[in-house]
Amino acid sequence: MKIERKEIIEEAKKQLWLAGPMIFVCVFQNSLQMISLMFVGHLNEELLLAGASLAISFVNVIGFNVLMGMSSALDTFCGQAYGAKQYHMVGIYTQRAMLATILVSIPLSIILAYLKPILILLHQEKAIASQAQLFARYSIPSISANGLLRCIVKFLQTQNITFPMVVTSGLTTLIHVFLSWIFIIKFGLGIEGAAITICISNWFDVILLALYIKLSSSCKNTWVGLSKESLHNIPQFLKLAFPSAIMVCLETWTFEIMVLLSGALSNPNLQTSVLSICVNINGMFWMVPFGVSVAGSTRISNELGAGCPNAAYLAVIVTLFMGLIFGALEFAFLMSVWKVWGKAFSNVREVVSYVSSMTLVVAISIFIDSFQTAFQGIARGCGWQKFGAYVNLGSFYLVGIPCSVVFAFVLHMKGQGLFLGLIIALIIQVVCFIIITLRTDWNKEANKAAIRVGGDGVQVNSLSLEEINVAGKP
Repeated sequence: MKIERKEIIEEAKKQLWLAGPMIFVCVFQNSLQMISLMFVGHLNEELLLAGASLAISFVNVIGFNVLMGMSSALDTFCGQAYGAKQYHMVGIYTQRAMLATILVSIPLSIILAYLKPILILLHQEKAIASQAQLFARYSIPSISANGLLRCIVKFLQTQNITFPMVVTSGLTTLIHVFLSWIFIIKFGLGIEGAAITICISNWFDVILLALYIKLSSSCKNTWVGLSKESLHNIPQFLKLAFPSAIMVCLETWTFEIMVLLSGALSNPNLQTSVLSICVNINGMFWMVPFGVSVAGSTRISNELGAGCPNAAYLAVIVTLFMGLIFGALEFAFLMSVWKVWGKAFSNVREVVSYVSSMTLVVAISIFIDSFQTAFQGIARGCGWQKFGAYVNLGSFYLVGIPCSVVFAFVLHMKGQGLFLGLIIALIIQVVCFIIITLRTDWNKEANKAAIRVGGDGVQVNSLSLEEINVAGKP
């Protein structure tokens, strides 16, 4: 298929228009825990900071990441339904996802309520485990709120409605700073106050977006109120939601395992501190390619739902190209500040020096992860979550983590060895996704989308780019 430069530029503009706001939304929503943690850190009680840090890690791993993964199924369902102009089904799928995430949040909340024995089993100090459990118990109301929030974000994102989310998440972040000062510092609630502010902020964001959906004319066709139809075909949704959750969790859990493994190295305090810094840096830089992947999944799912395979393929090419560009820019930026970026996190010379020595491997992992994250967006847009789950399982747990252990402990490469294993896993992911993408018949993918969203699954013909430009826009 011949692709004209004009079509590439036009598609890139569409994706950038989506990616830019979603990057801000991602940064704002993920900053709430960091803001609360910073306020706890200013209480000058190491036990509280350690407990809050540990609890936030487990709340993310056990709670937020699972729900984020489940809601990612809406990238496929809502995006393709919107592209097929079955607008009412966008709301039905969202309600179905909301119900599923609320039900799943119940057992997740029970686990968090009894977090202390789990942490002790993982050889954490009892005092820190007690504080972590206290934080986790006060965080329970935010589990269901976060699940609902993820579903609402997907509902709006797949309709290309992004700027209201920037406004609500930005306003929520500003209010969260004020609430954190009130509850943690002014009222002296400490670790409990940190968890309470996160709960309030999550629910506040949910309420703001719910009001927007209810009152705005932008959603009048896709949100027609609560419907019993959302109770139908729940198993069909779960068949995609559970692989979505597994795909997300298998990757995010790997980074937590890296931090835990660093504690088994010599001088564990230094190793854990540096690995935590590197993982947090990786997470900060990940938000940019994640915005690109969100834009890609939206454009691809919309075009497949509309029965435009050539336009979907064009969106795939542009998404990968943008992932490479942003990854290269992030690599260049990180390498340009390799001597000083450690000072932003610590004044201890040993820590700063170690962080600087980690810069190259971290920068390489960020570059490859940017490209890999673009592929994750393609997978969500096409409904390849089950394949993605298998790829993540094999790349991270059968190859990546074992390689990290060998490099770090057998070859004595320490923190650099842990990240080298991660880089190998990311490379395997990219290779697997390249193979499946090159082998994909996009006409068949468009036909699958028609079947998935309730169409008759009639054969979709490959359109010319000129026809796509005229009739292929959702």
